[in-house]
Amino acid sequence: MRTPLIDRRAFLKAAGLGFAAAMTPAAWAGVLAADAVFTTAFVRRGGGHGAAILSEDGRVLHTIDLPDRGHDVVYDPVSRRSVVFARQPGTFAVIFDHAGREKPLTIASIEGRHFFGHGAFSNDGALLYATENDFEAAAGVVGVYDARAAFKRVGEFPTYGMGPHELLLLGDGRTLAIANGGIETHPDYGRAELNIATMKPSYVLVDRVTGDLIEKHELPAALHQLSIRHMDVDRQGTIWFGCQYRGPATDRPLLVGRAVRGKELQLLDMPADVLSGFRNYIGSVAANPAAGTVAVSSPEGNSFAVIDMASGRIVSSRSLVEVCGLAPDGAGFKATTGAGEIVGPDGARRSEPDYVWDNHMLRIEPVA
Repeated sequence: MRTPLIDRRAFLKAAGLGFAAAMTPAAWAGVLAADAVFTTAFVRRGGGHGAAILSEDGRVLHTIDLPDRGHDVVYDPVSRRSVVFARQPGTFAVIFDHAGREKPLTIASIEGRHFFGHGAFSNDGALLYATENDFEAAAGVVGVYDARAAFKRVGEFPTYGMGPHELLLLGDGRTLAIANGGIETHPDYGRAELNIATMKPSYVLVDRVTGDLIEKHELPAALHQLSIRHMDVDRQGTIWFGCQYRGPATDRPLLVGRAVRGKELQLLDMPADVLSGFRNYIGSVAANPAAGTVAVSSPEGNSFAVIDMASGRIVSSRSLVEVCGLAPDGAGFKATTGAGEIVGPDGARRSEPDYVWDNHMLRIEPVA
């Protein structure tokens, strides 16, 4: 059965209702005084979807409602606003102030496009870039939105690949790194993957001003079913990426790699028990530049691992049911799970049984 696209006028009318959740004075004070907060999308066990602001000890300070399932959140320190994108093939993005001072704003993707769940702001906060699907052409694009004009869509440029997922703005403020997953989808068929036999993932660098391709890297032909999905960047500008394998379940390809400008992609060797524990699926990647480590998670394998950036070796690995969301926290990482747990770097756990935490988590640092 085909699933039609949501009528955008009806969607926008509905999305404007109930988004601004009241925030108590105590919660406001907690957000504003916090050293840092964390934000993540969630599914309510009793029904409904939203995004939550969490304190450093994992308490829920504030939530906003979403019309459907969210995915990743990006933050602009200039305006102090965040954007949560719909999970593929969703057609909404919600802009919100994590301290609850402004009413959230909802935008919809244009006709013929849907979001892929990720985006990035320009360093001055003027523009928002979002990975999108031109689904009739089976081509990836980056949608460009004017953050100073109610996030009006002002253009797009190609990702030079299919099925783009995460994108990052590099340290020069001009280059976008984009993970093209290589998988064709169409909203008429939900999340069905239509080209597994011929998929061709890639990692590209694109000039955000001109839209020109700077570099494009593909994995070896034997790994054409290794979809590049999630990324983070370290202090040296190295991109760490995680993959999801669409080939035979008995295969055990390497799943984590790093990309350095001007060089070929490098996949990291891992101990067999750690690699097999991921069950061919990396759900999130988070760098901790201060600690010199990067973490990767697998909700499919109920595990996550921490990697030393300098050597590429596994520092630690552990089992955690339905773990996916990761964010740097002190010298380690905070993790969230689909079982409603928030786990600190010291192993301390907080349970929020009403929430199914979604794939990603973002740390928001205080701004002076």
